[in-house]
Order: sequence, then structure tokens, then C-alpha cells
Amino acid sequence: QVRLVESGGGLVQPGGSLRLSCAASLSTFGTYDMGWYRQAPGKQRELVASITSFSTTKYADSVKGRFTISRDNDKNTVYLQMNSLKPEDTAVYYCHGVRDLRDYWGKGTLVTVSS
Repeated sequence: QVRLVESGGGLVQPGGSLRLSCAASLSTFGTYDMGWYRQAPGKQRELVASITSFSTTKYADSVKGRFTISRDNDKNTVYLQMNSLKPEDTAVYYCHGVRDLRDYWGKGTLVTVSS
């Protein structure tokens, strides 16, 4: 059974940093395109950042220059380094993996940015 397990969420003050991790039980993790999405209360889920199997990255305009996505294929893990956090970054962050017609979601980790 494929599992994506996020960790690293929590409460942080504006301007602070967090690093999210997503551990994937995918035997061919390195062939999957991975991404981080978020969903704030009352809003639709949106793509935050993605990284292809070739490590090409893409970011939402709202996080460019503040967030960095990376992957470690030896550890089957994708990361999201979040710096200069703002209250509007508050959301549940979800890990997503896709290859061909198969895609998988984690259950999410809550990030709250508040003073």
C-alpha cells in the first residue's frame, strides 16, 4: 500500500521558518513527480511547489523566493523549506506524487503562521 506521510508542520510566528518532509513508500520514488499543495480554510487546494523526476522545480508566484522544494531519492523523501512565513501561508499542506496515470496524496500537515 502506497503511503505519503507529511511531517514538520506546526505553529510559527510571521517571518519564521519551517521545513516540511514527505516520506513516500514508493519503490520507484525517483521516477515520480512530486509536489506540495495547500488548502486554507474556505479556499480551494492550490499547488505550492513541484519537482519533477529530473529535479526541475516550479513555484506558485506567492511563494517564489521564500519556499524551496527538494528531494532525496535515496531517502524517498521530498522537502519544502519555507522561509519568511506570512499569516496567509496558514493552511494544511499536502504531499502529492504522480507518475503516468497513478497519483497519491498524503493526509496533510497543518501550518499555522500567527503571532
